Amino acid sequence: MKSDNFAVVRQLWLRAGVLIAGFVVLLYGIEGVDTLDDNQLDNAGIHPRSADGLWGILFAPLLHHGWPHLLGNTVPVLVLGFLALLAGIGRGLAATAIIWVVAGIGTWLTGGSGSVHLGASVLVFGWLTFLISRGWFARNIGQIILGLVVLAVYGSVLWGVLPGQAGISWQGHLFGAMGGLLAGWVLSGDARRNRRGNQAGIIASPR
Repeated sequence: MKSDNFAVVRQLWLRAGVLIAGFVVLLYGIEGVDTLDDNQLDNAGIHPRSADGLWGILFAPLLHHGWPHLLGNTVPVLVLGFLALLAGIGRGLAATAIIWVVAGIGTWLTGGSGSVHLGASVLVFGWLTFLISRGWFARNIGQIILGLVVLAVYGSVLWGVLPGQAGISWQGHLFGAMGGLLAGWVLSGDARRNRRGNQAGIIASPR
């Protein structure tokens, strides 16, 4: 039985590692193409309140303002994306989708006129708050401990949700973080319902 559990965990770690490594390879491939194309792909980012800029919601997290921008995001993407996928591949992908859409729409609605927003940092902020919050929503001790460790290591980056930093899309960071909180709440629904059911059973049980 223990060997079966170990095999399941090992497969999850392997799949999560392959997926997030593949995603990073994709980011580097896109940036390579963008470099060869004189950074023309950057125009596919989010252009706030522009009809054409809506397409940026789909593409912005895949694009970066040059190699330094991508290099700065690489380690957080690998670490936090991997940890998010360890919640379960389907759950991690669902969390990523929620973060992607919430960050994109929020940035499109609130970004500065004439600006272009792009970068995987919106996912970094979303995965961060997802990992921090999901344990509290689910009342899962193991997840809470993991969330506290993540908060201790990466919590300082949350200052990036505040406005006033030139050249940084604080709107993307803010709405990415909000998307992570929403994902943590939505994807802990089963645990919350089970907890309410158990509490109702305790209250209703005869003394």
